[in-house]
Amino acid sequence: MTVRPPLPASFMTAPSLLWKPSPLVLGTRNAGKHRELVALLEPWGIVVRSLADFPQAVVVEETGTTFAENARLKACVQARHLGEWVLGEDSGVCVDALDGAPGPRSARFAGPDATDERNNRRLLELLADVPPQRRTAHYVCYLVVADPQGEVAFECEGECRGRITREPRGTTGFGYDPLFEVIEYHRTMAELGDAVKSMISHRARAMRTFLRALRFGPDCD
Repeated sequence: MTVRPPLPASFMTAPSLLWKPSPLVLGTRNAGKHRELVALLEPWGIVVRSLADFPQAVVVEETGTTFAENARLKACVQARHLGEWVLGEDSGVCVDALDGAPGPRSARFAGPDATDERNNRRLLELLADVPPQRRTAHYVCYLVVADPQGEVAFECEGECRGRITREPRGTTGFGYDPLFEVIEYHRTMAELGDAVKSMISHRARAMRTFLRALRFGPDCD
């Protein structure tokens, strides 16, 4: 976990939280990510806004080569433009047999106009001859909070390990969830459902680090 110096007084206090941004703009247009982030943040009294609330929001080009670089871009560029606290998030799946691909290109794995279905199909094609024991993978989520001046205030990362199945299973979730099997559960993320995913996913694990900082301060371990 990487943290910055103590946050400014513009953070509001609450009985259960040492600091919190108000409001916090979620710097993503991905409906699935937005839904999961809102569900994790709102119970803590965080006032959450979406980019749809800001017609002047910009489209941030994800030119970084890592999840961290892309998350910083999404947070800092948007925060500076809007003059708001912004949570930038970048996530994806890294497959060991593909040397970490699709990685930061997870959303565009099948091309610039890729859909979840096309990305999943592309991944299965590349792994067609790979045996189960070599289909290991991990999900990554990197979170960055930028202040209204566009400076990084806090960042953290979460991972969830598993493997890629040979065919889609399950109907919940989004992205690669129908293919990503959590080995201990013998179920894909799409089969486990939102309740379990909210406890064990890469995004949930990154968010727990973020929420711990909300409760104890950004310099907590």
